[in-house]
Amino acid sequence: MEKVNIGIIGGSGLYQMPELKNVREQAVETPFGAPSDSFIIGELDDVTVAFLPRHGRGHKLTPSELPFRANIYAMKTLGVDYILSVSAVGSLREDFAPTDFCIPDQFFDRTRARAHESTFFGEGIVGHITFAHPVCAELGDILEESCKTVEGLKTHRGGTYICMEGPAFSTKAESNVYRKWGMDIIGMTNLQEAKLAREAEIAYATLALVTDYDCWHEEHDAVSAEMVIGYLQKNVRNAQLVLKEAVKRVAAKTTPNPFEGATRSAIFTAPETWNPETLKKLEAIIGKYATKSEE
Repeated sequence: MEKVNIGIIGGSGLYQMPELKNVREQAVETPFGAPSDSFIIGELDDVTVAFLPRHGRGHKLTPSELPFRANIYAMKTLGVDYILSVSAVGSLREDFAPTDFCIPDQFFDRTRARAHESTFFGEGIVGHITFAHPVCAELGDILEESCKTVEGLKTHRGGTYICMEGPAFSTKAESNVYRKWGMDIIGMTNLQEAKLAREAEIAYATLALVTDYDCWHEEHDAVSAEMVIGYLQKNVRNAQLVLKEAVKRVAAKTTPNPFEGATRSAIFTAPETWNPETLKKLEAIIGKYATKSEE
C-alpha cells in the first residue's frame, strides 16, 4: 500500500483543485469497517497528500453515520502523521462572519449517539488519552500563516468548536445557550476526529469555514442547507489555496510529530493481560508497544 504522510479530510471541492496532479484512488480496509469513501491521493507541488471525503462522494452519510474510527484508522494505515480537517461551521459570534475562516484550539462535546465511534479503546484494553489541548498548535500555526497568503481572507485564530449531534441544526434556545457558554463556532463532526487522531498519535487541526450565524442572530436568516452550500461554494477556492500552502509548510517542517508516543502512557491495562483480538484490531496504533513490553 502506498504510504502518505499528510491527510486531508473534507468535501469534494478540496480534491478537485486544479493544482492536484497524478490523481489516483486507494481503497483501505480496516478492522472497523470501510472508511467514508476511497482515498484520493495526488501531489501538490510534489508533496503527496491523501484526501478523504468525510461524508462520502455525493454527501451520503449524516454526521451520526460517519465511520470515524475507520476513517482515522485508515489514515494511520496509510502512514499519515498530520491531518488537516476542513469543515463548514456556524458562527456563535458577531465578529465571526460568513466567509471568514477560523482555526479553533478547543472542542466541546454535545454529541449523544457516538460513544462507540469516539475511541479505539475497549474490549479488554483500556486507554485514557490526554486531551486537554485537542488541536496541534504547530499545525494551527501553519494554517494561520497559510491563511495570510490568501488576499482578502479574514481568519480568526483560536476559539471553541462545539460539536452537536445533528443532523438537524440548532434550535434558537440551544444557539443562545451555546453563546452564553462562551462557544465560538458550531459543527457536527470534528470532535470525534480529533479524539481518535490523538489516540492514533496523529497531529490534527481544523480549518473551519464559517457559513452562517446558526439561528441566534436577529438580523440574519436561520441556517439552512442551501445557505451552507452557497457560502461553501464561495469559499472553496480560498480553502484550496490555504491547503496548498499548508501542505507545503507541513512537508518542509523539521520538527517531529509532537504526538508520537502519546498513546503509550494512556494505556491502563497491563500488556500481559491485553485481549489478543483487540490487540490485533489495534495493531497499527499500539502494536509497537506490545512488542516492546514483551521484550
